[in-house]
Amino acid sequence: MTHLLLKSEPDTFGIDHLRADKKTIWDGVRNYQARNNMLAASVGDLALFYHSNAKPPGVAGLCKVTKVGVVDPSQFDPESHYYDATSTRADPRWLTIEVRYVETFKRFVSLGELRERFSPDELWILRRGNRLSVTPVDDDIAERIIALGRSKVAPPR
Repeated sequence: MTHLLLKSEPDTFGIDHLRADKKTIWDGVRNYQARNNMLAASVGDLALFYHSNAKPPGVAGLCKVTKVGVVDPSQFDPESHYYDATSTRADPRWLTIEVRYVETFKRFVSLGELRERFSPDELWILRRGNRLSVTPVDDDIAERIIALGRSKVAPPR
C-alpha cells in the first residue's frame, strides 16, 4: 500500500468537513508534481490529512483513495480561482483523486512533533522549501504517524 499526505487549510476544508461530506474530490491542485503524486496512487491507498496554515499545523486524520484520474471540474469554471483557460474538456490537464473519510485521530500530530521524530529524508513536508500540497509517504513512516495519531498520549521519543 502506498500512502499520501494531503495538505489543506482547515478553515477552507479540514478533516471535519470531510467527515461531514464523507467523500470529496481533491480539487484545485495546480502543481504538476503534486498532480502526478495523486495519479500514482491506487484505489484503497490511505492518505494522511494534514492541516496546513493552522496553529499548529499537523496531521489530523486519515482518508482513503476511492477513485484516481478524476477530471477536476474547477479547471473549466471561469469563476474559479483554479480556472485554467488552456485546459480543454477533450484533453483535461488537471486530474485528481476522490477520497473518503476514514478517521480523525485521537491525537493531533503537530508539525513540531513530526520534526522531532522524522528527518526531511523520511518526510517530504519537512524538506526546506517544499510547498507541495500532495506528497508520497513511505509505508513505514506513514504507519508510524498513524500510530502516533491513534495513541491517547504521545509515546516517548
